[in-house]
Amino acid sequence: MTFGLYVYGIFPEPIPETVVLKGLDSQPVYSQVIDGFTFLYSEAQQEKYLASRRNLINHEKVLEQAMQAGSRTLLPLRFGLVVKDWETVVTQLLEPYKEQLKELFQKLAGRREVSIKIFWDSKSELQALMESHQDLKQKRDQMEGKTLSMEEVIHIGQLIESNLASRKESIIQVFFNELKPLADEIIENAPMTEDMIYNAAFLIPWEQESIFSEQVEAIDQKFGERLRIRYNNFTAPYTFAQIAS
Repeated sequence: MTFGLYVYGIFPEPIPETVVLKGLDSQPVYSQVIDGFTFLYSEAQQEKYLASRRNLINHEKVLEQAMQAGSRTLLPLRFGLVVKDWETVVTQLLEPYKEQLKELFQKLAGRREVSIKIFWDSKSELQALMESHQDLKQKRDQMEGKTLSMEEVIHIGQLIESNLASRKESIIQVFFNELKPLADEIIENAPMTEDMIYNAAFLIPWEQESIFSEQVEAIDQKFGERLRIRYNNFTAPYTFAQIAS
């Protein structure tokens, strides 16, 4: 028994028949062409899919393998999208958003999404801050062992927070200023953890990724052991394939 169609993404051209993909629940992946749009899908074995790590990875793998096989331009669809039939796709997606889909294909043609997440050790940064700002360190040390008023606690806290924010912004600006010329578009997202200070996606020319990654490495070298960088050079372009509702 199947529960409809699980749809992974949309491509502007048919997928080569030589591309063999396996999707969720180990189901074979097929392509369906509708009005010039190619949909990658498999038969849904569940009515609703749990966003487990395995399912998410399998969803991503289908799209990435299709890209690696040569179908570089795609509009990835959100995880867990199960539709009843193709008529549903036509009425709910193609008819209202056809022109937007075409515009997105034009925007993404010949380009790829890469992402950068920058982490620092907040404790080490605080220590370095105190060492470089002796006046601030002295103020903090003078307050140790004393009963402080709420105003004094707030004041020293604000000074430390402000200076840490400045250190953080100076790092971010280096990455932004040196990577911006290599990107067609940048979207900055909110940090996901306390130690993550920067989270951004870059839309770059497909063949320029090696130059971009070399620049990321060069910037990283400037900061030595101060930062940890997570760079993803190959992913479906979720960030830049958003349909305006």
